[in-house]
Amino acid sequence: MAEPRRNIASVDPVWDQILTEAQKAVRDEPLMGGFVHACILHHKSIEKALSYRIAAKLASNEMSMMVVREMVQEAYASDPSLIKAARADLVAIYERDPACHRLLQPILYFKGYQAVQAYRVGHHLWMKGQYDLAYFVQMRVSEIFGVDIHPAAKIGKGIMIDHAHSVVIGETAVVGDNVSMLHSVTLGGTGKEEQDRHPKIGDGVLIGAGAKVLGNITVGHCSRIAAGSVVLEAVPPCKTVAGIPARVVGEAGCDQPSILMDHIIGPQGD
Repeated sequence: MAEPRRNIASVDPVWDQILTEAQKAVRDEPLMGGFVHACILHHKSIEKALSYRIAAKLASNEMSMMVVREMVQEAYASDPSLIKAARADLVAIYERDPACHRLLQPILYFKGYQAVQAYRVGHHLWMKGQYDLAYFVQMRVSEIFGVDIHPAAKIGKGIMIDHAHSVVIGETAVVGDNVSMLHSVTLGGTGKEEQDRHPKIGDGVLIGAGAKVLGNITVGHCSRIAAGSVVLEAVPPCKTVAGIPARVVGEAGCDQPSILMDHIIGPQGD
C-alpha cells in the first residue's frame, strides 16, 4: 500500500522576509495598518500580493479592479516566468538602490518596479495575441506611472528603473538582463520605419538619467551611457559613452556597471 502524500510547507524566504517587514511596518506606524494589510498581509504569496497591487494601480472607471486582478492572476498562473522576473527585479532594486532598505518598499511605493511588473503582464497578453488588453495595460501604466513601454518590447529580468519618470521604451526595443536605467530615458526609433527600429540593450548596461538611445542599434553588454547623452551609433561592450552625439570616452570602469551604479566618468574616462 502506498504511503499517503505529505503536505510539506513550501519555503519562500523572499516572501517570508516581506511579511516580516510588513508586520514591523504596521507595528511602527499603526495608521498604515489598513494599507499594508490590504497590499501584503492579506495575501498568501508574492504573486497574490502583486496581483492585488497591480490591479489597484491600473483599475479605472472603464475596467474594474476585480477584472484587472483576474487578468493579472491568469497571467501569473499561465506563465511562472513572470513571477521569477518579478523576484529578480525586486532583488535588483534592493541591492542597487541605496534608498531601498526593505524588500517591502518596491511593492508598496516604487513606481519603477510597479510599472515594470505591469508591463510584464501586458507583454504576456501581447504574446498571446490579446492586443487590445495589452494596449489597455500600456495606456494605464503610462497614465499612472509616467512610464510608456510598448507591450511588444522585450525586457529581461533583474531590471531597475530608478525614479521612473518619463521613461519611454519602443515597440521593437530589446533590453537584456540586469540592466539599470534612471528617469527620462528613451529607447526610441528614428524616422517612420515600421519594422525593427529600436535599440537592443545588452546585459548589465547602465543608462544614465535623460539619455536617449535612438534607432536599431546595439548597446554592448556591461557598457555605460552617461546622463543626458544622445546615442545614435552602436556602443561596443564594456565601454562608456557620453555626449551629443555620444562618443566612446573610456572603459566601463568595472565588470558590472549596472550593479555598482557608478555614473562618474573618471579622469581616464573609466
